[in-house]
Amino acid sequence: MGIKAGDSIPTDIKLKEMGDGGPQDVTSGDLFGGKKVVLFAVPGAFTPTCSMKHLPGFVEKAADIKGKGVDEVVCLSVNDAFVMGAWGKDQGAAGKVRMIADGNGDFTKAMGLTMDGSGFGLGERSQRYALIANKGKVEHLLVEPGPGLDASSAESVLSKL
Repeated sequence: MGIKAGDSIPTDIKLKEMGDGGPQDVTSGDLFGGKKVVLFAVPGAFTPTCSMKHLPGFVEKAADIKGKGVDEVVCLSVNDAFVMGAWGKDQGAAGKVRMIADGNGDFTKAMGLTMDGSGFGLGERSQRYALIANKGKVEHLLVEPGPGLDASSAESVLSKL
């Protein structure tokens, strides 16, 4: 069973983020502790819907989202920190959306939000979703029911803030 509104986000999961000197460790507790955070997860960096709609929507709406009292906007994917760093640069995410790598899928598994992308050569990945968390607790969880982008879009998140 996956995480749901009202649940606490696991705090001890190690993730990666590209820093100036290379990949750096960050924990899920670091991301969510004591803050209001919007996290959206995508099946893969540089994939069509993720690159043409999902991430660009959050880059474009980051100021509006933060204007609603959100401390940080985070993009997460089951990719490595090098890929997430390059994708963030390609999309102009710096200062707007924090690009976090869940390389082994540990956070995604702990959240109960995995999907089998092996039919597309992707292996086990994250479902497409967005969540709003306040001090480590999920306030809203918006999981896409199938292919495409609607429930977890930047516009949808803004309507919940």
